Amino acid sequence: MKILKVPALKIIQGPNRELYSFALKGKDIHSVAAISRVKREENHLAGYQRPEVSSHINEIKSYLESANPMIPNAIVIAFDERVTFKPLSEDGTFGEIHIPLIDGDNIKPGWVVDGQQRAAALREANCGEFQMPISAFITNDTQEQREQFILVNSTKPLPKGLIYELLPFTDTKLARPLQKKRFPARLLDELNYHPDSPMNRMIKTATNPNGKIKDNSILKLIESSLAEGALYRFRDAKNGEGDIDAMFQLMCNYWSAVSQVFPEAWNVNPKESRLMHGAGISSMGHLMDAIYDRYHSEEHEDIVSINQFKHDLELLKPYCKWTNGYWDFGTDQKVKWNELQNISKDLQNLTNFLLRKYRNEVWR
Repeated sequence: MKILKVPALKIIQGPNRELYSFALKGKDIHSVAAISRVKREENHLAGYQRPEVSSHINEIKSYLESANPMIPNAIVIAFDERVTFKPLSEDGTFGEIHIPLIDGDNIKPGWVVDGQQRAAALREANCGEFQMPISAFITNDTQEQREQFILVNSTKPLPKGLIYELLPFTDTKLARPLQKKRFPARLLDELNYHPDSPMNRMIKTATNPNGKIKDNSILKLIESSLAEGALYRFRDAKNGEGDIDAMFQLMCNYWSAVSQVFPEAWNVNPKESRLMHGAGISSMGHLMDAIYDRYHSEEHEDIVSINQFKHDLELLKPYCKWTNGYWDFGTDQKVKWNELQNISKDLQNLTNFLLRKYRNEVWR
């Protein structure tokens, strides 16, 4: 096996962190590192990269082929333990990084964590001996690779859905906004990929682009309920997480009941049903909290059953106009079913209407 030997500096970060800084010819990067695009293998997440963006790659390629290109930003590569560092100085900070060159379709020792578009442009560009700075770390742990991918990319323009889908598969401490979303994202992942979920593969994510419901609508629903709704009862106040099994069961019971009471409006395109729209998901989330409060306060039950949810939803069905007709919000305010938008005013009007009808027609 051929070994590529490159001068490198070892950089110590923290008690157990080592980075290696060196340069590779742009054309050599794809000889030692691959792109691990995010995908699903059965119900498990694999990989962590976003799809290549051809327009961006072409822009970088054109720049590389210009008269005097310079790219100071290092490409970040995660190597597995087939790659080694051989110190050559007394203090061990200067040496050589040894990278095996793998033939054919065999698994390469490296994965590009950051710089996918640059690496692709370097592969395609006519840029001769152009040298590219590399920042690398060595680990066999795919979770650590995902964590570094999130940390590197969370401050850049990156699809939020991809970040949220990766969050449940990490354990490292993240920035506070991401830390708060990790548990809701984990519950969303269960709802989307557990075979017993009524929302199985219905939530639109990076790995499930054909889903009917936007992931952000479900995340907001979960976060709201965790803060002051039905899910709050199962929450651990110390860390903001909690009994995910109980939360999953409660949400499965509720949304199963929703799907049975409104079958014509369920699992269809949002243009055909406002139940699948952000406005419908948000308002029905608040209704879930209200129904849970009724049964929990009256019977002290932790998990409301599908039949209990169905009973109350059936009484509200005549007032719901998910696929046709007009919502009658009162005071001469009638809104056609498909004119509801995912804006604050419509969200508030629809939520208030459903909660008012529920308290007046059902709870009373």
